[in-house]
Amino acid sequence: MKGIVLAGGSGTRLYPLTSVTSKQLLPVYDKPMIYYPLSVLMMAGIRDILIISTPSDLPNFERLLGDGSRYGVRLSYAVQPSPDGLAQAFLIGEGFIGGDACALVLGDNIFYGNGLKKRLRAAVERAEREGRATVFGYHVDDPERFGVVEFDGAGNAVSIEEKPARPKSSYAVTGLYFYDSRVCEYAKRVEPSARGELEITSLNQMYLDDGSLSVITLGRGFAWLDTGTMESLYEAGEFVRSVERSQDLPVCVPEEIAYENGWVGVDELLDAAERYGKSLYGRHLRNVAEGGIVREERY
Repeated sequence: MKGIVLAGGSGTRLYPLTSVTSKQLLPVYDKPMIYYPLSVLMMAGIRDILIISTPSDLPNFERLLGDGSRYGVRLSYAVQPSPDGLAQAFLIGEGFIGGDACALVLGDNIFYGNGLKKRLRAAVERAEREGRATVFGYHVDDPERFGVVEFDGAGNAVSIEEKPARPKSSYAVTGLYFYDSRVCEYAKRVEPSARGELEITSLNQMYLDDGSLSVITLGRGFAWLDTGTMESLYEAGEFVRSVERSQDLPVCVPEEIAYENGWVGVDELLDAAERYGKSLYGRHLRNVAEGGIVREERY
């Protein structure tokens, strides 16, 4: 399976600070925002990843992440000339996807929770083996800001509506999507919405209409943070800080995930720890390499 991180869009120039750098390069507590969605794809077992961003921001992502080898992945980069909707990612990335199944995660979304890795791996399995798409629903208090899932009495998804004035439920579709090998062909059939964008909701509705969309709800014990505003960015930093301080364990560390996946060895992990010196991040990587952290399903 291939993976795409969409690190751009219309929300990247809303504030003075993001007029000179991508929002996805800003820190969420102790690491760049892009580390969080990248970690999600890595937890899902995805190693071929495409970063899509604006022409001005893409070189900064390349400088930060390189070719991905130190994380045990293979990174490619592509330009999104203008923010014309999330489904556009599959048109830009068609050559990269190459007819494979594909996952898309938004660069400003953060996911956390025990058992998340199992749900991600199950979504990969459904896409690759069963030809099904998977999206995740999350209960929110402002569903009108998102794509909203409508459920029938048996809990089955029956519709998805983009930013409805009168939401039919309080379950928003998160910014993480898994699709089978048909995704690029389906994306080509998406028509621009009234606001001129290729909506991901339209793509999801196509899969729902043909009976091949699974909507998995993330309930208690999971956190989904959409850092679409500076206020939510601040709140995300506070959330990560609270979790890390309470457990004394950082979350969404790409080098650690690569090691746990068997993509890098102890030597590479120690090299990464050396780069970060005496920082908490570096000390954690060294602790992992030396066996001080028990491997477990933490994410």
